[in-house]
Amino acid sequence: MDISKIDKGYKVTKLNGGSVGHVELITGTYENKPFKAVVKTQKKWERPGDPNSWRREYDLYTSNLAEIFTEDFRWPKCYHAEINDNETKLWLEHIEGVSGKNLTADMYEKTAEALGRFHGKLYTEKFSPTIENLCAENSMKNFYHHNRSKKELYNYIRQPDCKIPPHLCKMIIEMDEKSDKTWAEIEKLPVVLRHGDLFPPNIFYAPNKIILIDWDSAGRCYLGEDIVNLIGEGDPTRMAEHYQKCVPAYLKGFTQISNTQIKNPYIHERIIMHFSYMLTNDQTYRNTPKTPEERTQDLEALQKIYEIKE
Repeated sequence: MDISKIDKGYKVTKLNGGSVGHVELITGTYENKPFKAVVKTQKKWERPGDPNSWRREYDLYTSNLAEIFTEDFRWPKCYHAEINDNETKLWLEHIEGVSGKNLTADMYEKTAEALGRFHGKLYTEKFSPTIENLCAENSMKNFYHHNRSKKELYNYIRQPDCKIPPHLCKMIIEMDEKSDKTWAEIEKLPVVLRHGDLFPPNIFYAPNKIILIDWDSAGRCYLGEDIVNLIGEGDPTRMAEHYQKCVPAYLKGFTQISNTQIKNPYIHERIIMHFSYMLTNDQTYRNTPKTPEERTQDLEALQKIYEIKE
């Protein structure tokens, strides 16, 4: 697409974007036809342990990854991509659909099944995108070990005077004790391409299609990692329901395409490992203390993780 042909009288509206990106809606005409595009500008920054994440979406959109998507499960189409030493700019398809908190449990389920088919297709066709800038498959494991290595927090949940309910502390401690064996089993699962940030605002559900946005955390992973995020980052009050719907749907989709049965994808175990220490930590990602309301919400989410086991 030649963006120089967009009518000069186009309108620019700022949209809610990520914490490090600048997102605008461009509305105007292109070759005498109505035109909308989302322009995403990403300045260079360094995510801890992942220095090239700032340019990953550009690298993905200029790779061959689009070949594996289908019309009913894909990312936004890219009209134009550019990069310099300190910034990327992507002109992307404007997506309309149900997203965020408006997603229903059935939409979660259908998203999970479509993702399973996508991963089944990747696995069966042994498709590999022509890009080296991907997160490694051990990223979730490393994140868990990083959080667990915080001695003050690690010791706190093991103290008799810990304010976290004992059954929740026990869940985390028991997971720690068997984590090495659990990861050894997880690492036997098929390796697929993850979205990496599959939470409700990044999902757009429309009739006959599901579109995922924000691929800057994409990488290789062991089967099921995106489902861990989908369940753990969704509405905590409905976590058990989403687990019951999404895990079977995901495995169904994967098996339909790959003809490969997965007995145990270790989704609940990874939910515990990935989210528990974050939820018990008194600091936010911004390293500022949590409010009492945030602490209460975190404990409620931790309880919902526990209830999945029940």
